[in-house]
Amino acid sequence: MFELRRLRYFLAVAEERNFTRAAERLHIAQPALSRQIRQLEQELGVRLLDRTTHSVEPTDAGLLLMERGAELCAEADRLWRDVRGFAETERDALTLGYSTSTGYGTAPALLADLAERHPALAVTTRLLTTADIVAGVTDGTLDAGLVRCPPPTPELVRTLVRLEPQGVLLPAAHPLAVRESVEVASLAGERLLVHPREANPGHFDAIVGIFAGAGLEPQLLLRQLSFDAAHSPVLRGEAVSVIGESAVEGLPGALAWRRLRPASTIELHLLTRGSGRRPAVTHLLRTASETARAQGWLHSPA
Repeated sequence: MFELRRLRYFLAVAEERNFTRAAERLHIAQPALSRQIRQLEQELGVRLLDRTTHSVEPTDAGLLLMERGAELCAEADRLWRDVRGFAETERDALTLGYSTSTGYGTAPALLADLAERHPALAVTTRLLTTADIVAGVTDGTLDAGLVRCPPPTPELVRTLVRLEPQGVLLPAAHPLAVRESVEVASLAGERLLVHPREANPGHFDAIVGIFAGAGLEPQLLLRQLSFDAAHSPVLRGEAVSVIGESAVEGLPGALAWRRLRPASTIELHLLTRGSGRRPAVTHLLRTASETARAQGWLHSPA
């Protein structure tokens, strides 16, 4: 395999169509440049340039090498730049958007592990809606986003971080609250408190799908507040709600959370851009994988 340096020499000559100008561009002596090109042709076993007294023209093989070689050199440059970027971690920064639902347990655990593994990494967090997170990662104002059931977006890469077990939230005085777990089918006739579908279509469909899997089509009560820590409509007995286990801590004492049967999970993903990944994002993704493994987040409940 010839060295990339010789390939770069060839590209300069082929682009300039002149050894003298190429040598000046490369800041090397012309005889040395000519020698490197001859060695490259010998290694490949093919003539790359047709030389005359006044001109240099690439052969068919040379044209192919020009096209593919330029791509190879550009990719090598990107590789070296990205690898060297890891040395810049001390001065690197990361902006992470996360939704309210992921802020109960997932985001704090992930951020704590990231701070422990990369203490010099400056992390800025922003609490946003799912739509704003998707838009922010897409346009580059966010480096990454942590959301439930994100919509498919061609420009973005989804990395599964957690399969969060779901349970039903009930008034503590509800007859089903005495059970350790609740069959979805036993919720027939209950109104279901949900965010409007436009807030996060994927999550809305997943929750309604849990009921559809049990042959139920519940009457829906749309949340009027984007964030309601008291779960007021449930507290008043107007509806039940399906929420993840990470939200159980800190619930009002008048409410009860019971795991659903059959077991149901909601996917939590990290969203990142598909190209131009910075070292800080690589650190985040690696930490997320390690945190998920340590916490058992990707194990489906029995």
